[in-house]
Amino acid sequence: MSQIYLKGSGGGGGGTGILTITGNNPSAVGANSSNNIFLKGINGLNVKGTPASFLLEISPENAIVATGQTVGAVTLDLITLPLGTTPGTYTIDCSIAGFDSTTPAGIGYTIVGAVRTTGVVASTATLLNSQAVDSFEEPPTSTCAGTLVVDASNNLIIQVLGSAFLPLQTINWKASLTYIFVS
Repeated sequence: MSQIYLKGSGGGGGGTGILTITGNNPSAVGANSSNNIFLKGINGLNVKGTPASFLLEISPENAIVATGQTVGAVTLDLITLPLGTTPGTYTIDCSIAGFDSTTPAGIGYTIVGAVRTTGVVASTATLLNSQAVDSFEEPPTSTCAGTLVVDASNNLIIQVLGSAFLPLQTINWKASLTYIFVS
């Protein structure tokens, strides 16, 4: 369990208060001589500070969350991951959920795949072997699809295809993707 304790008499602005942070390990961490405590992301976590808002955001490294909507049988690029200029290989693990509130109907996908890039931004990366796509759908969404593709600008793209079922369905989508890169 994490705790924050404010030592000293003051609290906020100009006081002599010093933060002590106790994480899952029972050893408390006190501030340095400048009243700073540094947080370091490890084991797949990022720590991002926004001083003006006094906010520390802790999030998974190499993770992307996106939302979108399709109306009818249209393709939507739900997530686009630029593969960059360093040659190497990416593995991805993506979960996608879709919901049409009018019918109602639901759909879900998991996509696992790998991509190799040469690092040349104006070229297409290579999908390694075949991606594994598991789909879970109700009959009104059975014409939908989720897939991993690469484009000519060296991007990995998670695409979804809306339903061709009539009347046209409005499907709200959400995807969560994590990836590993090695060069």
